Amino acid sequence: MISKFEEYNEVEYFKNGKSLLKFRDEIISNNKFNRIIDSKKYYFENNQQVLFTKDIKSKFISKISKSKNLVNKFLTLDIETYIKDNILIPYCISIFDGKIKTNFYVSDYKNVEDMILSSLKSIMNRKYNGYNVYIHNMAKFDIIFLFKYLAKLGDLNPVIHNDRIISIDLNYGENNEYQIKFRDSYLLLLNSLDKLCKSFKVEIGKSIFPIFFVNENNLNYEGKVPDIKYFNKLNDTKYNDYKAQWNNNWNLRNEAIKYCNIDCISLYQVIFKFNEMIFDLFRKNIHHYPTLPSLAFAIYRSNFMKENSIPQLSGQIAKDIRQGYTGGAVDMYIPKSKAGVKIKCYDVNSLYPSQMESQLMPVGIPTLFKGNIRLIDPKAFGFFYCNIIAPDKLKHPILQTHVMTNNGIRTIAPLGQWSDKLFSSEMDNAIKYGYKFEILWGYTFKSENVFKNYVDFLYNLRLIYPKSDPMNFIAKILLNSLYGRFGMDDNFTEANVIHKDYIADFESKFLDNILSIENLGEYKLVICKLNEINEEATHNVSIGIAAAITAYARIHMSQFKNNPNLKLYYTDTDSIYIDKPLPDHLVSNTILGKMKLKYILNDAIFLAPKVYYLETIDDQVIYKVKDLKHEVELTKTDFENLLFKQPF
Repeated sequence: MISKFEEYNEVEYFKNGKSLLKFRDEIISNNKFNRIIDSKKYYFENNQQVLFTKDIKSKFISKISKSKNLVNKFLTLDIETYIKDNILIPYCISIFDGKIKTNFYVSDYKNVEDMILSSLKSIMNRKYNGYNVYIHNMAKFDIIFLFKYLAKLGDLNPVIHNDRIISIDLNYGENNEYQIKFRDSYLLLLNSLDKLCKSFKVEIGKSIFPIFFVNENNLNYEGKVPDIKYFNKLNDTKYNDYKAQWNNNWNLRNEAIKYCNIDCISLYQVIFKFNEMIFDLFRKNIHHYPTLPSLAFAIYRSNFMKENSIPQLSGQIAKDIRQGYTGGAVDMYIPKSKAGVKIKCYDVNSLYPSQMESQLMPVGIPTLFKGNIRLIDPKAFGFFYCNIIAPDKLKHPILQTHVMTNNGIRTIAPLGQWSDKLFSSEMDNAIKYGYKFEILWGYTFKSENVFKNYVDFLYNLRLIYPKSDPMNFIAKILLNSLYGRFGMDDNFTEANVIHKDYIADFESKFLDNILSIENLGEYKLVICKLNEINEEATHNVSIGIAAAITAYARIHMSQFKNNPNLKLYYTDTDSIYIDKPLPDHLVSNTILGKMKLKYILNDAIFLAPKVYYLETIDDQVIYKVKDLKHEVELTKTDFENLLFKQPF
């Protein structure tokens, strides 16, 4: 049955009176038409199919409600340790609930295990049911000691993502009717406790203590104040003031407990103030969210996000878009500045937030296409898989891709030809520099500015409040923590705590899924991959958002590359090093996305991405070596020796 209209035909096929197929042909011109079958579209030109599109069934990230009441049910816990045979040994534990501080010192117990178990049992009661226990930097430090003991005291449900422990739920009681959650406060407040105390202006800050003095033989030491070498970065004046308080009656036990208590109380006050300020601003309780990105995400969803806007992307489409998801562009171009040449270092004022505030994001129902979408829709917006040709003589390539090396996957900005997935706006920008593209397939989206209100609100707080105010700090960390949450990997793992007597049965049953096994004494921590991604599950991730934001950031930085007016020495994600001032219209300390002058350098050595040495005009020395501990001291000579090939 064919029904003809002026601009389209409707066709339905029947067999034995039963409808088998129905479609609609939309007439574009004499030699072009579209055939629509359900959510699929076939584009024909001169009787040849040139494009195929299909809408992809997607759920949206949903809005969430604000909290009605402020909740502050939490404890803080701190552990002090000494080093024996390169192993950290706990000797003091403090716990604070906002009113009562409780201390545990190893010489008061049979051994370390007895001390730790006693401290944990002290909070396993009905009073603290539903509480969070915060330990600063738990994932990297204190949890090493606690995990195997927690396994002895109740049922554990650890949450581990990207090999980092996010939280541990401990169920206890006769029928496991009570629960406390161990959380890493560093994952919420990305700074040292000392800096957090200054930012939040807490009443008690870090105290002075000779952390390198303690060993297993002097735990009950009393006498002279230990030498200054045992204190961490303490100057002579502060040391002498501290030493003057004592008359050969300095007591290690008392001072260690005091030091541990102060850490606990300080952390409690920081978290309490942080929660109050977040609740006053956004009506959200921080204790429901184990990490800063999850908190920022909740604030956005409850206060700023529109309903049915941002799609959840998981499964194949997420894998495809993630293929072209790269971060900031970090490159070394000229390794050494010439004598007498001043190098100017400029930073973008909030690079990622500035792009979130001003740019269009991929939203709505995604559409898969095969063919060159731009032939049909010149303004198509999304992620395209392309054959790419870079211009032969481009001085500073601007498109990044992943390559496999002997050391794993690396990100490079190549010349030549390759194929990759990339964001359409980044493709359009690269065309201006001479890149050529053959679009093969990809995904299109609607476009909308969805972050302007979020960024404007927080950035306005940064302008209103000085850097010394905690409100400025809160606005800063929330501004920089949201975008990455959308790009979180939904390839989830599952953590299981198994008694050693049952580990063999568990291994035989789930051998193919086991990723790693960690020894916890009587128990084993077994990390397993999930069998498959459940497409119907709620993942609340949208890799397209994160990929678009990072692409917009690279587009923004590309204006400083291949610029004949600039001599580029080095670039980081949001900074450039050049030998002349930028024009005034590009510079501002307060306008989002503008450049601000960070340093003027007398000398600079750039050896590789994230490996450099800088001397400022005010004699400040700055150096960085990726993955090298901050405690390692390097000199200019160390960098110069690597700058030139030395003869044997």
